[in-house]
Amino acid sequence: MTTAGSISSSTTGSTLDVPTLVSQLMTVARQPIDKLNTKTTSYQAQISELGTLKSKMAAFQTAAQALGSSSSSSLLAATATSSDTTALSATADSTSVAGTYTLNVAKLAQAQSLVAAGQASSSATIGDGTSTTITFDFGTTTGSSFVTNGSGTKSVTINSSNNTLQGIRDAINAAGIGVTASIVNDGSTGPPPTPYRLVLTSSSGASNSMKITTDGANSSVDNLLAYDPAGTNSMAQIVAPQDAVFDVNGLTITKSSNTVTDAISGVTLTLSNPTTKAVTLTVGHDTSTVASAVASFVTAYNDLYTSMKTDSAWGTASTSTSSTTSTTTKPPILAGDLTLRSLQTQMRDIASTAASGGTYSYLFDAGVSFKTDGTMQLDSAKLNSALSTNFSDVANLFNSSTGFGTRFNQFAASALTVGGSFDIHTADINSKISDINNQVATLETRMTALQAQYTSQYSALDMLLTSMNSTSNYLTSQFNAMASQK
Repeated sequence: MTTAGSISSSTTGSTLDVPTLVSQLMTVARQPIDKLNTKTTSYQAQISELGTLKSKMAAFQTAAQALGSSSSSSLLAATATSSDTTALSATADSTSVAGTYTLNVAKLAQAQSLVAAGQASSSATIGDGTSTTITFDFGTTTGSSFVTNGSGTKSVTINSSNNTLQGIRDAINAAGIGVTASIVNDGSTGPPPTPYRLVLTSSSGASNSMKITTDGANSSVDNLLAYDPAGTNSMAQIVAPQDAVFDVNGLTITKSSNTVTDAISGVTLTLSNPTTKAVTLTVGHDTSTVASAVASFVTAYNDLYTSMKTDSAWGTASTSTSSTTSTTTKPPILAGDLTLRSLQTQMRDIASTAASGGTYSYLFDAGVSFKTDGTMQLDSAKLNSALSTNFSDVANLFNSSTGFGTRFNQFAASALTVGGSFDIHTADINSKISDINNQVATLETRMTALQAQYTSQYSALDMLLTSMNSTSNYLTSQFNAMASQK
């Protein structure tokens, strides 16, 4: 009797299905390789999960840095609040000092504006195109006296390529000399109509009054643009230059700009209108930004801690059929991982070790407590109260040398660095994968030889069985012939 599938019909000339038989034998022989490949897949999944946890550790480090001692710490953020934002507004940086200031704005800084005589067209040529140099000087004008501010003269060349109102405008703007040129249509109807007028505006401040001269090569350009407070004035002044004048706590200050960065240390003032009554400016800590940073810190801690706890624990998963439900043990990808267990222990130790140097020692003092599962929870009301009444101690709790932001930042940096926990653990898994790959390569070589051996052996057996079948068939026919002759 032969096994179905292993012996083919005798009409094929072959007794055994050698390829199928060899394939079945090789499937059994390759089981060690399959197990090794399964282990490699598991290790690769571990590396992928470590990569995810590493990203969460980096996010936690960023959150800790926002509360640590770095220059970008949210604890250094400040606010500046004006009692009348229509008159002035302000921003404060980390170098500002908390306090209250009284300000009065007498005058706003303004830039000088000059307007040229009207032209019939903004694109018609002015003069014969002879190259002409226009020179700008800047200084202070008192009556008909002009005193340069010493910043140096600036020049613009007008020639046949740009001797139109539009061309002069564009040349001045492209030169970047601190003068803005524009063309205004004043609606003049004449006769003759000359509505197009060139307007030049300097930088703000009394010391930025303009003096404009030409080399005289093109009289038409000279007649259009010349402006000398002590001499010829082809252009007319429509806005006089002026400094901003204001006082801070009674001290009078004069500035060339309405944006003032050096009147109050760490505060930038923006003057908008003269005041009719004193404006109160309050500079203080940006408690809203700090509260948001603490909330982000709690979220990042919980995300990292929960993920590591879940990945390193032994869990259970429910499986069901149409009639039954059973529970089977299904370990996570990094079940029992010692690196994750160690990192969790370090996080708990840091969180439970007091900070020094202030009246607040533990996270609980700032509204951050721990639940039974090891995660944090934030009492926003308690945090906001602490920030309002005792900001410096909240800051010390996080950004001092023993503060929680500082220490958790150091912890995360150590774990993430080259040679840190994640790097070492990943390298160890990669080493195991490399060892498995070497084993698989060795076994694959053996499989090639074994398959050749099986093919040779069973092909020879097939030939022998085929020969025996032929002999059997011959003898049977001879016996049948002898029996028929009796």
